[in-house]
Amino acid sequence: MAVSTCPKAFSSSSSFECRSDPDFTGFPCHEKPASARFRMRVDPSASARGSHGLSSLILRFPPNFVRQLSTKARRNCSNIGVAQIVAASWSNNSSSGVPAVPAASAATTAAVPVAPVEEGASGDDVVVPGNGGLPPVDEGFPALKESSFLSSDGSLTIHAGERLGRGIVTDAITTPVVNTSAYFFKKTADLIDFKEKRAVSFEYGRYGNPTTVVAEEKISALEGAESTMIVASGMCASTLLFMALVPAGGHIVTTTDCYRKTRIFIETILPKMGISATVIDPADVGALEAALDKNKVSLFFTESPTNPFLRCVDIELVSKLCHSKGALVCIDGTFATPINQKALALGADLVVHSATKYIGGHNDVLAGCISGPLKLISEIRNLHHIMGGALNPNAAYLIIRGMKTLHLRVQQQNSTASRMAEILEAHPKVAHVYYPGLKSHPEHELAKRQMTGFGGVVSFDIDGDLHTTIKFVDALKIPYIAPSFGGCESIVDQPAIMSYWDLSESERLKYGIKDNLVRFSFGVEDFEDVKKDILQALDCI
Repeated sequence: MAVSTCPKAFSSSSSFECRSDPDFTGFPCHEKPASARFRMRVDPSASARGSHGLSSLILRFPPNFVRQLSTKARRNCSNIGVAQIVAASWSNNSSSGVPAVPAASAATTAAVPVAPVEEGASGDDVVVPGNGGLPPVDEGFPALKESSFLSSDGSLTIHAGERLGRGIVTDAITTPVVNTSAYFFKKTADLIDFKEKRAVSFEYGRYGNPTTVVAEEKISALEGAESTMIVASGMCASTLLFMALVPAGGHIVTTTDCYRKTRIFIETILPKMGISATVIDPADVGALEAALDKNKVSLFFTESPTNPFLRCVDIELVSKLCHSKGALVCIDGTFATPINQKALALGADLVVHSATKYIGGHNDVLAGCISGPLKLISEIRNLHHIMGGALNPNAAYLIIRGMKTLHLRVQQQNSTASRMAEILEAHPKVAHVYYPGLKSHPEHELAKRQMTGFGGVVSFDIDGDLHTTIKFVDALKIPYIAPSFGGCESIVDQPAIMSYWDLSESERLKYGIKDNLVRFSFGVEDFEDVKKDILQALDCI
């Protein structure tokens, strides 16, 4: 664990003590101490206490500790602080159910010496060693999905992975950011205990981080998944999944309408690994059955709804067909969100999200995630540890923060998109609207069965050519012309230009991308403002 820094602010008689109650009183403060030493002790009865797998051990801070931190010290301190680092190791060993560590590691309860403050040292900082014994959350703490008192997605997005399941002991409501690239062991015997699985710990930043684990647990709870792996981007998640689960000589079935970069990877990169693919229409069940009969299919991978035409796949039906032939099913649910659709509950083996979109929700972070059974996620995670693509803990914090309003944002975006889809469908300057909430959508009845909301993206054809559509897009005042979707701000793009401009018009048409196609991602702005803006832009053409 990275070290933390604190300014010299206490006399030689001052100390930090690990206590079982948050008593912040009784600590003297001196402006110019000669030295200071932090002394950590554990209440012997602490192991007999604890609630829901969490110890109440916290650090006793002097009442004006935060005010005494210098600017430089605050900059250097990770949010986790000394208290959480030290107490996490003790509480995990004493009350979380982790197997007792042999004598080689038993020294965690001993006093930990710290270099005294040097008078006049640059920056007025004293270095305090952390502890490398923070275990993954699911090793020592019950996941919130096992609890019964939260029944709604809204509550899960706020509390999952944190209220009962966080592996960072702290009295902070928000999850701390653990900014470290590696975690240390106090002595070689501790490292051997870890390697021989007698002790749990983080080891290297690419293999795990306490902040990232909270984000994974939160997504698992929302998806009803046994395990989740979160990585640096949605494409990172998809490509890892393909390489980990499809062997050389294997076969993938995917659908015509999908994110272009995913299709490029399937069509150009996987063949170099000896992996072939069949591409079918999202609703063509007969084509899927034929592909399963003709090939030894390892994986059926599709989006539902798809990008950009929002086609829907019968997840329950395709899962039954694929499982009968020994093939796995993975659904990219980015457009649906975990709020609107539960792919795993419908029978899929895995669900993928570009967490950059709705899950993060603020157009400020890149991330991707895969959720499913622990056995499958572990296979993918093993490759992830080799390939890299780890999510930065600061990005994980943004994902956690974004998820706490996920249900509220999605409700607003569902509502605005549904109402605007109806208005656009009735407008004389709109040729066609693609939205699963409309009766005209080819999979409307299917979407009603397997979704609780139809999402915040509406695609539509302007009644005109490329330049007429450009005029409409440029006349809009609220949405940004940008890639991506699912954030608080509305975003609009013309796929022929944004995603397919390197292809000729005839090549674009092979994928159904017409010059007059618009993809509109509704944010959380007021409906009347968005409606007025779209209507005035249509009046301009």
